[in-house]
Amino acid sequence: MALNIKKLLISQPKPASEKSPYFDIAEKYGVEINFRPFIKVEPLSSKEFRQQRISILDHTAVIFTARTAIDHFFHLCEDLRVTIPETMKYFCMTEAIAVYLQKYIVYRKRKIFYAQTGKVDELVTIIAKHAKEKYLVPVSDVHKDELFEMLDAKKIDYTKAVMYRTVSNDFTKDEKFDYDMLVFFSPSGISSLLKNFPDFKQDNIKIGCFGPTTAKAVKDAGLRLDVEAPTPEAPSMTAALDLYLKKQRDGK
Repeated sequence: MALNIKKLLISQPKPASEKSPYFDIAEKYGVEINFRPFIKVEPLSSKEFRQQRISILDHTAVIFTARTAIDHFFHLCEDLRVTIPETMKYFCMTEAIAVYLQKYIVYRKRKIFYAQTGKVDELVTIIAKHAKEKYLVPVSDVHKDELFEMLDAKKIDYTKAVMYRTVSNDFTKDEKFDYDMLVFFSPSGISSLLKNFPDFKQDNIKIGCFGPTTAKAVKDAGLRLDVEAPTPEAPSMTAALDLYLKKQRDGK
């Protein structure tokens, strides 16, 4: 059976490696896959940050939930001419985020901590063992509250600092939008779709998404969700796409 999906839009930057499973899927099913983020991250200016009246040096530890947060934290410190002391401790959501710190600081085991599982509750358990620290948490203007609820429950002294913002990555007038399938990874991506195309009609366009909050955003926008990950059969978005396209091709 011929596939009725010929062209897909993945709302993420193009993978740096040619070994990405997306390229395998394109070849396997003879489909065109384009990469086009619907959202982009912008730094706050030092003037905007100062309006929050937060003194970075009043804190003894920083919590990083993403590599983006590390970049924006150190760039902002540079703009503000703030020199981070050697004694500063860093608590990271994953080992990959912790290792990324080497881009900006000398990596010392005694002051860098991370969750082995990459889960919020494990990170908060580690933080609770260092309850005397004063924590700074760099975040985007759009962020999840799960971490802060857990920190509150443990009575951790922290300051939430907005250092960057998530904005819609607008489409140009001459940019073609002729996709058979759109794939999203965050609720902000759905907001950006509706901002760029206020008269968007889904009709036969398939929508796929990763994560429960994105799935909720799709449904809340009155759109139909056709492909969802993670699931027991498809732990990743590429696995879900592979399964879906295989069923389409085999006429199941």
